[in-house]
Amino acid sequence: DLKLGKKVNEGKTKEVYELPDIPGCVLMQSKDQITAGNAARKDRMEGKAAISNTTTSCVFQLLQEAGIKTAFVRKQSDTAFIAAHCEMIPIEWVCRRIATGSFLKRNPGVKEGYRFYPPKIEMFYKDDANNDPQWSEEQLIEAKFCFAGLTIGQTEVDIMARSTQAIFEILEKSWQPQNCTLVDLKIEFGVNILTKEIVLADVIDNDSWRLWPSGDRSQQKDKQSYRDLKEVTPEALQMVKRNFEWVAERVELLLKTKSQGRVVVLMGSPSDLSHCEKIKKACATFGIPCELRVTSAHKGPDETLRIKAEYEGDGIPTVFVAVAGRSNGLGPVMSGNTAYPVVNCPPLSADWGTQDVWSSLRLPSGLGCPTTLSPEGAAQFAAQIFGLNNHLVWAKLRSSMLNNWISLKQADKKLRECTL
Repeated sequence: DLKLGKKVNEGKTKEVYELPDIPGCVLMQSKDQITAGNAARKDRMEGKAAISNTTTSCVFQLLQEAGIKTAFVRKQSDTAFIAAHCEMIPIEWVCRRIATGSFLKRNPGVKEGYRFYPPKIEMFYKDDANNDPQWSEEQLIEAKFCFAGLTIGQTEVDIMARSTQAIFEILEKSWQPQNCTLVDLKIEFGVNILTKEIVLADVIDNDSWRLWPSGDRSQQKDKQSYRDLKEVTPEALQMVKRNFEWVAERVELLLKTKSQGRVVVLMGSPSDLSHCEKIKKACATFGIPCELRVTSAHKGPDETLRIKAEYEGDGIPTVFVAVAGRSNGLGPVMSGNTAYPVVNCPPLSADWGTQDVWSSLRLPSGLGCPTTLSPEGAAQFAAQIFGLNNHLVWAKLRSSMLNNWISLKQADKKLRECTL
């Protein structure tokens, strides 16, 4: 029911329209078209628009919920989604975990299957007439591009490069529970015309990556199966479509996880409630359920152990956080009586904090009970444990690392500009 404005752009597989009733936004409309070799090969594939739109919407939702800044706003229909209006930066950023495809042609002597640690980042200037030549960072900086008032310099190039790696790693981790190897990924960035910041834009669909179930190239489910066709027949195109449908069905599972987990905060006194609520609030940012309980290992050790047994008995992976000031017996007692992780997070007072902290730091032998004074740090410790088996929690941690790095990079740029 949206009123469409003028067509902003049209590519090989999509059209972009202004939305007069939603200032600062556009409609990204997919096409039933599949291409290869800069459209040297081009075919109509019935249903591809809906498949691509589903894939893109799920991927962008995953990244956005993790904390990655994207242009995606919401899925509008089976074949279209609404996005923030961006001026696109004409660079395709490619991140590779495994050497294959064009990389082998450009780097003779490298065998297919060579793995990159960390993932390898490349960039290509969007120029169909010259087959999208590979560019260096220096070329991009010297081009002195300016989009939506933002000049693309060293800081912006670094942000896009660092973001490309983080986005790849989040998607790579998200496909692993389905035993699928993300081989490589192609993405684009734009400058949001309202916020003037660089965001992940365009689309991420089955044209954007190589995806190998069980790490086996012969089972590839991405657009490479179309590129590899010697002859495009109706039967061959149906095979390609089934591959795309396979991905679209499973991409929705990226938004879910079978792994459960919770944090249980045990406080020695209700006077510590405000400290504990900070832990609970920080857990919520990672999507981790958190419960608060009151118990004293000094005054009621039997009740402390009963509460412990209550959470051990239902099979849900649990991290205990012990919040006890003065003499901290709570954390060590818990650590000595459970195989679940326990972390101390004592609320130290200004008067006795330097003395009280030793009861959390110096423990009897046989106890593994780390201490952090920050409530947010305790929540992050728990998130890092759960993130080993929960790709959604891991994605939030990885995105947080990226956003912290970007904040420092932008602060440094602003400070240098003020100095100059």
